[in-house]
Amino acid sequence: MTDGFSRPSPAESDNPAQLDTTVAHSARIWNYWMGGKDHYPIDREVGDQVRASFPEIVDLARTSREFLVRVVSHLAGEAGIRQFLDIGTGMPTVNNTHEVAQGIAPESRVVYVDNDPLVLAHARALLVGSPEGATDYIDADLREPDTILQRAAATLDFDRPIGLMLMGILGHIPDGDVLPIVHRLVDALPSGSYLAVYDGTDTSPAYNEAVARGNEQGAVPYLLRSPDAIAARFDGLELVEPGVVPCPLWRPDPIEVGTRRGMDQYGGVARKP
Repeated sequence: MTDGFSRPSPAESDNPAQLDTTVAHSARIWNYWMGGKDHYPIDREVGDQVRASFPEIVDLARTSREFLVRVVSHLAGEAGIRQFLDIGTGMPTVNNTHEVAQGIAPESRVVYVDNDPLVLAHARALLVGSPEGATDYIDADLREPDTILQRAAATLDFDRPIGLMLMGILGHIPDGDVLPIVHRLVDALPSGSYLAVYDGTDTSPAYNEAVARGNEQGAVPYLLRSPDAIAARFDGLELVEPGVVPCPLWRPDPIEVGTRRGMDQYGGVARKP
């Protein structure tokens, strides 16, 4: 159960201000585990149940954000990327993609994509970027990649390299749809673009059980997959060292080495030739 979004009901699609606060939502639960403020009693209840059976979930939440920070820092720094498409944004917390990228290169342009009404409200209020760059938010569903690409083109130049961020979101997509969605998005990017992905893995019986319990009460299930299944998303691309590894092991800062548990999320970054 990671950063992600659920498909809104028809009523929510027509009226984004209408929120169902009686059903737990992964983005809000994740925000709770990270120490955020944007969650409801049902989110805290489910979050506490998961944490009781799998205390490392808090480490997973925090190491996933640390992974994002290191990835964006690499892309905006060494790789020279100035455009980012971050799909499955989740609740704004600290060190969001635009903050990291524009902290390195103020001219960076960032488009966030999510479709949760609560995320939408907070994103519009909080995800404000530097005056030199651009920060936009798209209310759209990952299951409709063509819509995302069309709307993102209003802010991003698809003739220049883009960093595509799919952080903890593909676990909400059924098995047969994951690779077609990834391929459609990557195919639309120019050479020199990057794909960055992480998701939860089925490498821990305790994590498997905790997620299964959370899925019983969440709006949209989260599917844990093998490290090999996550690595397959990068087929045809040039993996950046150290490849697809547990998130805490992807280019950790010296002070992070050995300080985190939570090895049951695998991630990687790859360049499109």
